[in-house]
Amino acid sequence: MAGETDLKKLLATMTPELLAGIHVFVTLPPGMPVPSTLEPVMLFREREGTTLIVLEGEARAAGLDAVFPCCMITLNIHSPLEAVGFLAAITARLARTGMGVNPVSAFYHDHLFVPADRAEEAMELLRDLATESA
Repeated sequence: MAGETDLKKLLATMTPELLAGIHVFVTLPPGMPVPSTLEPVMLFREREGTTLIVLEGEARAAGLDAVFPCCMITLNIHSPLEAVGFLAAITARLARTGMGVNPVSAFYHDHLFVPADRAEEAMELLRDLATESA
């Protein structure tokens, strides 16, 4: 299934959605299995360990050290993995306000993990970017 690749259309028609809950990043040592109590929204293996993005309460209950309390924003437009410039335009807009963001690209959508205390501000910036691109 092909998605939209035109940058202007991607930006103009994206619909950001702020999902409920506070997420955090945790890491597990190499070879350690993911605790069965966790339901990560992302898992990535590196040489140094496995990074997970999980709900803050799950991390706490599992006794894991967590960093970067954040909210998840899903960009509801099918942006294919080969789309050029979409996340660059979005992260640049957020960066201009001094906002850190951790983007994750999945098969159908891109997702942004933004500081929890700035989630509403991020949503406003994303809506403004979409309006400006229309």
